[in-house]
Amino acid sequence: MGFPTFAVASLAQAALVASVAQAQTVSVSVPSSAPTAAPTLSPSLWSLSLEQDRWTDWAGTSEPNQFLLNVLGNLEERSGETPWIRIGANSEDRTQFNPAVQFSQTVSNAPTAATPYPEAAAVVVGSEYYQIADHLPSGTNVVWGVNLLSDNLTASYLEAQAIHEAFTSSAMQDAGVTLQAIEIGNEPDLYPGKLNYTSANWNVSAYISQWTKLAKNITNAGFVTSGSGPKFFGPSFADVATTGFSPSGVVSGGLFTSKPGKLIKTYSQHHYQCGQGELLTDLVIKANVRSNLTIMEPGISVAQQQGIPYVLGETNSCFDHGAVNASNVAGAAIWALDYVLYGGSLGITRLFFHEGIGFKYNLIQPITLNISTINAAPLNPPLAPHVQPPYYGALVAAEAIGTSGHTTVTELSINDASVSGFAFYEKGVLKRAVLIDHTMFFSGSGATRTSKTISLSVSGTVQVKRLFIPSADATTGLVWGGQSFDTSSGLASGSVVTQSTSANNITLSETEIVLVTF
Repeated sequence: MGFPTFAVASLAQAALVASVAQAQTVSVSVPSSAPTAAPTLSPSLWSLSLEQDRWTDWAGTSEPNQFLLNVLGNLEERSGETPWIRIGANSEDRTQFNPAVQFSQTVSNAPTAATPYPEAAAVVVGSEYYQIADHLPSGTNVVWGVNLLSDNLTASYLEAQAIHEAFTSSAMQDAGVTLQAIEIGNEPDLYPGKLNYTSANWNVSAYISQWTKLAKNITNAGFVTSGSGPKFFGPSFADVATTGFSPSGVVSGGLFTSKPGKLIKTYSQHHYQCGQGELLTDLVIKANVRSNLTIMEPGISVAQQQGIPYVLGETNSCFDHGAVNASNVAGAAIWALDYVLYGGSLGITRLFFHEGIGFKYNLIQPITLNISTINAAPLNPPLAPHVQPPYYGALVAAEAIGTSGHTTVTELSINDASVSGFAFYEKGVLKRAVLIDHTMFFSGSGATRTSKTISLSVSGTVQVKRLFIPSADATTGLVWGGQSFDTSSGLASGSVVTQSTSANNITLSETEIVLVTF
C-alpha cells in the first residue's frame, strides 16, 4: 500500500476548502451546560472485539505486535484509556484446550472470493495462548470468551483455568493488563443448526440452564467470585428481539437470580447495522443509524434496572466481515463515528467493533496480508500492516471524549437530514462538539463538492480540527487535523493543523467531520 505524504495531503485539503460550493446555512442550538440526563462517556467507549482464532497474530508470540501497540497507543494518548479488548466471537465456540499445545493450532477453512479470510473450523489452544495478553498496552482491560456450544464442563473449565492462571501471573500483573470478564458462549440464540441444537430443543430456558451449569463450575473453582476480580459478560445474543432471547426474556427466565448469574456485571448485545450487498449511501444515512440503535433502548433500560452497564459486545457495519465498497472505504468513517457517538448518547457504555485478520470492516489490519480482502486474489507485493478508514473515526471520538474521565454527551438537534452533531461537557461545562456531514461525495462523479455553513448558538471564536476525506470511496489518504496515520508504523505523520473561526461560521463539506473546541 502507498502512504501519502503530509505535504500532498495538506495541499489536497486546502484545495477542497477552496473549491467547495457554499449551499446553505444550518443553525444549531448548543446547550451551554450539560443537560441533566446527559450520559457520562467511558474513555474506552470505542473498544475492540477480536476473532480469537487469530489472536496470536494480534498479540504477537515471541514479541509484541508493535504496529498494534502503536495504533492502540494513538487512541490512549487522546482519551487517556486504551480500548477494552474482547477476545472470542465465532471461534470462541470452536475452541478447546490442550496443555500440550504451546500457543494454538487451527483447522482452517478454505478462502473464497466472498470470504477471503474465513474463521477457523476448529481451534486448540495452550496456556501461552492466554499468557501473551501481557503483550497488550499497560492498562488494557480484557474480556475473554470460553466455549458454551460444546456443553462440555471439562473444556470450559480448562479454558477458564488457563485464563485465570495467565491473568494472575506476575508477568501479567507487571504488564498492567487486567481480566475484567469471562464470556461463556457466543451468540447462543443462533445455536440451532449447529451440533445437536435445533429450534425444538433449544430455547432461552435451555440456554439459561446450560449457561448456569458451566458458570457454576467456573465460580466453584474460584475463577469468578463475588469479591474483586473478573465477573461474567453476557448473554451476547446476536439478535435484539428474538423470541425469548432478549433482555426481558433472560430476566424473566431467571438468568440473573442464580449464584453465578448474579455475577453477570455487563449485559452484552451483538449488533450489525447491515448485511452483504449494502450500499454505502444507505449505510451512512443519519436516520438509518438512529433506527438501528434506538431498538436497543428497552435492553438498555433492563440492564440499568439490573444495575449493570449495557454494551454492544460485538458490532460493526455489515455482518460476515463487512460489505465491499461500504465497510472498507472512507465513507465508513462517517458512519462509524456517528454510530458510536449516537450509541453513547443513548447510554450504551461501550461498543466493541469486531475485527479479524483481513476482515473488510477492520479498523486495523495488524499483520501483512497476502491475499486481497475483497476477492482473495493474490497480492504482489503483499499488503503491510495498516489502518483502515474507520480508524480515523476512532481518533476523532477519542479526542472528543478527552482525558478528563468525566465527559458527558448530548446529541444536538439539527434540522438537516444529512448533518449530525454531538456536544461534550466536562463537569457540566461545554468543551467540544463534533459535526458530521453524511452526504457522500464520490471520486469521478463529476459533481461539485458542496458545503454548508454551520452556525452554532454560541458566540466567540472556536478552534476547528477537520477530518479530511478525499472521497467517500477512497481507501487511503484520510488526514486528521493535518496528520496522516496511513504510515508503516501506524504513528502520525505531519503536524497538527487547526483553524480559528467564528462559532457562527463553520464550514462543513460533504463527507467531512469537524471537531470544534470552545
